[in-house]
Amino acid sequence: QVQLVESGGGLVQAGGSLRLSCAVSGRTLSSYAMGWFRQAPGREREFVAAISWSGSNTYYADSVKGRFTISRDNAKNTVYLRMNSLKPEDTAVYYCAADPRNYYSDREADYDYWGQGTQVTVSS
Repeated sequence: QVQLVESGGGLVQAGGSLRLSCAVSGRTLSSYAMGWFRQAPGREREFVAAISWSGSNTYYADSVKGRFTISRDNAKNTVYLRMNSLKPEDTAVYYCAADPRNYYSDREADYDYWGQGTQVTVSS
């Protein structure tokens, strides 16, 4: 059974930075493409970023492109999301997820395993 545990969320002022981590256990991280999604209050969960199983390819939502960076360390079984220049509209619960089939994907339905989420709050 694959387990994902996010950490690193918190309260930050607009313009600040945070780095989220997602620790994966149960299977080797290199078996999965990984993604980050987020859900703001009253809104549907949306795609944020994805990285291929090899780490060679990354993909971002337009709203975070140039500000967020997804990376992975397969040796540490950990995926990261570096978030810079944060805005109040980035406030959400952030989830990491694992996709066992695709090279990488921005589709929520492709991800079989999900973490419990970590809260990110950006104050203006």
